[in-house]
Amino acid sequence: MVILRTNLKAIVERAANPVDLHVGARIRMRRKTMGLSQERLAESLSLTFQQVQKYERGANRVSASKLYEIARSLRSPINYFFDGLADTVDPLPEGVADQDASAFVHELVMTPEGMELAALFPRIAKRGRKLVLDLARVLAEEDEQLDQAG
Repeated sequence: MVILRTNLKAIVERAANPVDLHVGARIRMRRKTMGLSQERLAESLSLTFQQVQKYERGANRVSASKLYEIARSLRSPINYFFDGLADTVDPLPEGVADQDASAFVHELVMTPEGMELAALFPRIAKRGRKLVLDLARVLAEEDEQLDQAG
């Protein structure tokens, strides 16, 4: 019984694959952009909304056939869900880890503020984008200093 619990714990605690996280985040982003609820998407796919939640969090892998159905429901090409993933042929720039980039995208779109920022950012002119980034850097730096002091 102890062995079974240990194995179960290891399975539950497994880290999501960065590709699963990225695809899930892109499903969520597209669904939210279209104004669809998880329930509505789930209904169109003959799933429960909990299953859609698991896909979006990267907790469950999306099969090729299910991704095809999701793409049809969300009126997106399949490659949309892989946009932004590092090319497997070309190495990543020095200091950038594939897992870090996928985790960052996932963390960003899992918050309402991140989703809104992701939706609004492309509509901002280049000069405004630079100002938003400068502000974000200053705020992040202040938070890091507070964390280090506390």
